[in-house]
Amino acid sequence: MDGIHDLGGMQGFGRVPHSNNSLSYKPVFHEDWEHLAYSLLFLAADGMKLFSVDELRHAIERMDTRYYFGSPYYDRIVIGTATLLVELGVIKQQELDDMLGAEFKLARPYSSEGRQTRTNRTPLEVGDRVKVSDAYVPGHIRMPGYVRGKEGVVLHRTTELWPFPDSIGHGKEALHEPTYHVRFRARDLWGNAADDGLVVVDLFEGYLDKVNTAAADEAVKPAVIAEQEKVHA
Repeated sequence: MDGIHDLGGMQGFGRVPHSNNSLSYKPVFHEDWEHLAYSLLFLAADGMKLFSVDELRHAIERMDTRYYFGSPYYDRIVIGTATLLVELGVIKQQELDDMLGAEFKLARPYSSEGRQTRTNRTPLEVGDRVKVSDAYVPGHIRMPGYVRGKEGVVLHRTTELWPFPDSIGHGKEALHEPTYHVRFRARDLWGNAADDGLVVVDLFEGYLDKVNTAAADEAVKPAVIAEQEKVHA
């Protein structure tokens, strides 16, 4: 989703404090109740099969902006999970209010119906040059903004097929498709001020179009010829 929920992050909020030990899950939870929030999420999503993780992500994206910024990470998980449980009729708003002793503020209703992926497409292959869609999506999306409209090269295609997030994140039935590891030049993403490095991003097939390299070569020929004539003038 655009704005503060962009998968690629958003600048202007300072450094992110990070002290987690990747070899242990314990430091992930800073307060005793936080692991219960995570357990509630996976009980509902995986154990009871009530909703998908993408639906939870979008429920959190639907939180009021001020409420979102004022809520710690695991608070957002509780609010997102509670929102979906109310929307699905598993629990009532009044029950939450009674337990809290005040209004339990849920996320806002859906403002977008999402979209389906494109069908009947030829799978991309390793080595294909691709361009990322630059279309604006007014709801849930799993594509970082900094790769929109950019070109890269496919390094890997997953054998597993996954539900398209732009659909399932809105509670809709989703078509399944592979994801691809796509390599980009850092300077193609952020300009010449960036390091001369490479960035690999995992992207769903529905976000990608194969670049016709032959057509691209034809398109740049006039510019190349003009540059050569300038050199030899």
